[in-house]
Amino acid sequence: MPAPNSPTEAFASLLTEEGRHLLAELRDHDPSQELATATRLRREHPAELVSAALGQARLRQRAVAKFGAEDAYRMFFTPNGVEQSTRKTVAEYRASRFAALGVRSVADLCCGIGGDALALARAGVRVLAVDRDPLTCAVAQANAEALGLADLIEVRCADVTEVDTSSYDAVFVDPARRGGRGRIFDPEAYSPPLSWAVRAALAAPRAALKIAPGIPHEAIPDEAEAEWISDGGDVKEAVLWFGTTPGTHRATLLPSAATLPGRGLPDPAVRPVGRYLYEPDGAVIRAHLVAEVAEDLAGGLIDETIAYVTSDELRPTPYATPYEITDVLPFNLKHLKKLMREREIGVAVIKKRGSAVEPEDLRKKLKLEGANSCTILLTRAAGAPTMLLGRPARA
Repeated sequence: MPAPNSPTEAFASLLTEEGRHLLAELRDHDPSQELATATRLRREHPAELVSAALGQARLRQRAVAKFGAEDAYRMFFTPNGVEQSTRKTVAEYRASRFAALGVRSVADLCCGIGGDALALARAGVRVLAVDRDPLTCAVAQANAEALGLADLIEVRCADVTEVDTSSYDAVFVDPARRGGRGRIFDPEAYSPPLSWAVRAALAAPRAALKIAPGIPHEAIPDEAEAEWISDGGDVKEAVLWFGTTPGTHRATLLPSAATLPGRGLPDPAVRPVGRYLYEPDGAVIRAHLVAEVAEDLAGGLIDETIAYVTSDELRPTPYATPYEITDVLPFNLKHLKKLMREREIGVAVIKKRGSAVEPEDLRKKLKLEGANSCTILLTRAAGAPTMLLGRPARA
């Protein structure tokens, strides 16, 4: 039995009729008015329940960005669960890949609050969801029930290293990548370590391991396909797939699900800045696939150390954002201020890559005024600090 007033007991109180009523009442509450709200609610409800409900209401509001309002306000969360769980769009994409591979059952190891398990179940996959933390397991079970997926999800509180997964079509492992001091960058310091996860993957017909997108490429096993995933332009994670195409690196962009496999190309040549500049998606850069984008665009790099592709023609691509360049200038603050005044630039999108100048510091110094707009890219071209002026282009 959980200790009195333990986190697990406090969470259980939210599943009572009184707890659910409180959560429904708090759906749209204003956090800035929390003290007044708590004082009012404690006149009719136990203080511990009010505290737990307010905490859960805050977590649900935070979770909307990851799970959408429809799911977030029915689900339950822990602080770590909101922070570390997979974004719904990414989990749905991964579940679709598993389903396309013919997977009908998955052992979800280190399941957390169940974000991936829910997506898998919605794809028709039977899931064993395992975590060693009792509170986390209670939350995962509550989420399966809240979304009507409990028939497809079995939640088990256990050490994942001791679970027999031999009866499942696939294994999914999401090791903890945060510790008491924040993010963990050494894959062997994950919990469980990457080496254990790889062994578990190799023992299964199919497997996927969720890892940090900054993993060194030399740490990727030869038997794995490595996929970097971005959502709305933000890199969210990397995944090592087993039982698919070993040695392949790919970048996948959501929500379109456009995917770019590597072709083993050499680094692109450096060339002068042309009429168009392309900024590759972060997943493309992490996957080391800038060369593939450059080849598709008939372009080259502006600098051997900078992931900007330039070309003289505008071609459509989902893997990079194009800009039409009007000016290629050595970096000079005085000259830039003069140009902004002359062109009556009041709105500027300032981007940087390979520059020590901070965009917000530059914005303050420019003191922009006027009815026109432009894009300023602070970078290096052929080794020299450079400022590129232009505008977004549409292919």
